[in-house]
Amino acid sequence: MVDLELSSRARRATKVTGAALGAAWLVSLALAIPGVGGDGLLPLEDVLYYGLLFSGGLVTGARAAFVRKERWAWGLLALSMLAWAAADLYYGTVLANDPSAPYPSIADAGWLSIYPASWIAITLLVRSRIGRFDSGLWLDGLLGALALAAASAALVLPPIIGAGEGNVAAIATNMAYPLGDTLVVAFVIGAIALTGWRPGRMWVLLALGFATSAVVDSWYLYEVATGGTGVYTEGVLPTLWPASSLLIAAAAWQSGAARSRLTQLEGWRMLAMPAFFMGLALLFLVYDHYIRVSEAALWLAAAAVGVGIVRMGLSFRDNLRMLHGSRTEALTDALTGLRNRRALISDLEEALTKDEPPAPQRVLALFDLDGFKGYNDSYGHPAGDALLSRLGHRLAAAVAGHGVAYRLGGDEFCVLATPGEAGPAPVIAAAAAALYERGEGFEISSSFGSVELPGEALDTSDALVLADRRMYAQKAGGRASAARQSRDVLITTLREREPDLHLHLEGVAGLASGVARALGMGAEDRDEVIRAAELHDIGKVAVPDAILNKPGPLDDSEWKFMREHTVIGERILAAAPALKGVAGLVRSSHERWDGGGYPDRLAGEEIPLGARIVAVCDAYHAMTTDRPYSPGLSHDEAIAELRLCAGTQFDPTVVDAFTRVNSLAAAP
Repeated sequence: MVDLELSSRARRATKVTGAALGAAWLVSLALAIPGVGGDGLLPLEDVLYYGLLFSGGLVTGARAAFVRKERWAWGLLALSMLAWAAADLYYGTVLANDPSAPYPSIADAGWLSIYPASWIAITLLVRSRIGRFDSGLWLDGLLGALALAAASAALVLPPIIGAGEGNVAAIATNMAYPLGDTLVVAFVIGAIALTGWRPGRMWVLLALGFATSAVVDSWYLYEVATGGTGVYTEGVLPTLWPASSLLIAAAAWQSGAARSRLTQLEGWRMLAMPAFFMGLALLFLVYDHYIRVSEAALWLAAAAVGVGIVRMGLSFRDNLRMLHGSRTEALTDALTGLRNRRALISDLEEALTKDEPPAPQRVLALFDLDGFKGYNDSYGHPAGDALLSRLGHRLAAAVAGHGVAYRLGGDEFCVLATPGEAGPAPVIAAAAAALYERGEGFEISSSFGSVELPGEALDTSDALVLADRRMYAQKAGGRASAARQSRDVLITTLREREPDLHLHLEGVAGLASGVARALGMGAEDRDEVIRAAELHDIGKVAVPDAILNKPGPLDDSEWKFMREHTVIGERILAAAPALKGVAGLVRSSHERWDGGGYPDRLAGEEIPLGARIVAVCDAYHAMTTDRPYSPGLSHDEAIAELRLCAGTQFDPTVVDAFTRVNSLAAAP
């Protein structure tokens, strides 16, 4: 019962109190069974009955006194429960045996006070616990309230109205009880609907408490209206009023749950409860065909069905919106807001299968960013995502009115456009300009390949393959600019200083190219691996010849100096912005898979894949090269050594790829 943030002592006290009150109610229930407690209210029954009624109000009041959260709601409810208990005590001790007792009396005022207090308290609890919710949930609550009101109007009100005697005040008082009970239960049902039919323990206990009170009130009024006697003082029925009070008190001590976020219906809850209440309303409409019910019940049932129809219409509308949203999301790139590859395939198929002759001329252009990988490595992935988003918005604006922009994934973009009289060149030029950005230390441009449709391709696959081939041909041809110029200068420096070292680097680069391709690396990443293989020992230009060409083993100080060459190489290459990505691979080219390498002691996949490829190719080439002091190993011997060191010095996956690539080349 206790789930609030209380001290352990307070928790124990509330548990003990709850157990004691539950046991007391069970005793009162046992005494109420005919033949056990005797006729009429015994003194013990009397004490238990009124004691439990007051205890419910006091326990609820304690919740308001000791817990600040939702204090007004529970405090108001506690006062009304105490007024209810006091009214019951006054009636039982003063008015019950008075044949001339007034009706309505002051006891009725106490009993009726529970209704407005409950409406206000439930409203405060809804505001505190539920927060925002789907507008359709309001209709679910209204539907439940109307269906319950129809049930009350059909079953309870007719005998009360038929037995109505006396002045207007007496008749109004008779009507107030069933209407008040119905509205309270409707309020709770509405509150539960606003939770998306996921009520916590508090709402369940409140619903049980108020529903119990409504049932016993209706039962009592029906018996009185139809001439029943002794219903108030005999049997199990009177014990249900204290049970209702205790259930409400138990609800007060449930967890003060955090204010929920937007509540939405999902799954069976979207249909089950509205369908139940619509079925209840329809039942009374059908029942009226055989046995007449009151006009009020008919109007309420009809209103419930109408609200249910509106609710189902809203559900259908929401489902259509969700379907449209899902389709849009499936065809949209989340990062840039452009249409994605799936949307491009669909649009291409539509463009290439139009029946109306002549088919409109279109141009498909694929763009791949140059320099983006280096930018991403230098500034981080969030900055890279922001750059892609900016470029995507620029591309969409550049081709607006002529075509549609797409992002295919990674740093690949696409345009499908209808060129004007000037042909496709202006559209492609505008798109390329939109995909250009330059800043301090970086420059982003793009390579592209275009296809004219339907002249150069008749189906989607051919169009994409041809555009992709042309794009990578341009990328390979245009990659010589800054990166190639810097590489050429450094290679020339190596050739002049150490011809043998230059030959070694070229050999490593040739091996690395095949391995990178076998491992599925893209063109730009593969190019960086080749450059790193060519330049991985560039730092050795700073190593003295006495160390570099020493015929014997190096001592500790010489090894320490030698191991700095990767860091020196990184500094040399990083001076050229176009080689920043290569610089990082060179720094890590002498790391080991088991973490025993240098300079950063990286291990496993912490080492960049390009650096792992260079390490394997470098080792193989070194082992198979003749030295003045020792002949080189054969191909098979070198492969066996690589396999032996796979998992310790080298990445096993790279060794496997290297073996596959070079097995055919080494075959006689």
